[in-house]
Amino acid sequence: MADTARTRLQQAAVTLFRDKGFDSTTAAEIAALAGVTERTFFRHFADKREVLFDGQAVLLEALRSAIENVPQDVPPLQTLFRVFRSVVPILDANRPFSQPRQAVISATPALQERELAKMAALAEALAQALRGRGVTDDRATYAAQVGMAVFAHVTLAWLEEATPSLGDRLDRAERDLADLM
Repeated sequence: MADTARTRLQQAAVTLFRDKGFDSTTAAEIAALAGVTERTFFRHFADKREVLFDGQAVLLEALRSAIENVPQDVPPLQTLFRVFRSVVPILDANRPFSQPRQAVISATPALQERELAKMAALAEALAQALRGRGVTDDRATYAAQVGMAVFAHVTLAWLEEATPSLGDRLDRAERDLADLM
């Protein structure tokens, strides 16, 4: 992560959330640790939860863009696995932030709920993108929900232990799903 006010705020937030707990940390404390004003904090983030979920927009745009590059004749779930593999470099680069971020989320029920809502929104966006490729409504929904559930599971496992790589985990998950049929 580049050393910007936004990045410093995110790193300060994760540090404070981990040390003090999410509920006991204020936006003012995050701003102070990051060396900026509370006003600057709120210019970057609507609330302290968004410090942890800010990357969703970048991920969503990368996923949508990748779907456009998959040939039309590739089945929906295979399309999603190609798309998931395309964002592995982004996730690899963000792993130093994502690991402690996930620990904070896992320790905070309100953040777990927020994470589930964000995952549901990503699944719906993927379903919409598949519908845009001519996939029927139900099939797009099934593929997006199953794909997102697998992607989330594989990513969480990878954040807990770096080996095997995220790409290898995705490959195995795709094979395992095919075997289930």
